[in-house]
Amino acid sequence: MNKLIVPAIIVATAMAAAAAWSQTPPAGNNVVQYFTTPLENDASRIVRLQTVNLPAKGGTPFHRHPGDQWEAVQEGEVSFTVKGQPPRVLKVGESVYIPRGTIHRNQNLTDKPARTVELVILDKDKPGLEVVKDESVAP
Repeated sequence: MNKLIVPAIIVATAMAAAAAWSQTPPAGNNVVQYFTTPLENDASRIVRLQTVNLPAKGGTPFHRHPGDQWEAVQEGEVSFTVKGQPPRVLKVGESVYIPRGTIHRNQNLTDKPARTVELVILDKDKPGLEVVKDESVAP
């Protein structure tokens, strides 16, 4: 039964994101949050659905989250790197699971925009993202 819950959540999330994206104009910010809600049966954590727009040649610095993240590419391609590992190029429809505390970054190395949809389950009342300086992290 539990093996079906996460895939069902991901499918429902993707459908909701597609519907929400079609109704939400592009924002000036790189992150568009669709909802944040308490995690059922665990008031210490929240669930957030968002898209992240990566402009051509743009990206994020190395960072980590106080929770788990599922990410799928909706547009373009994203170079996903876990600190100390070679980058992986993710194309439209491809996804990745990022466990709590994993130091990672996303880069758009192309000349076209890219967009991901992300479902994150975070600890409540903690910043959702912590930037990690390169020199402070051992590979």
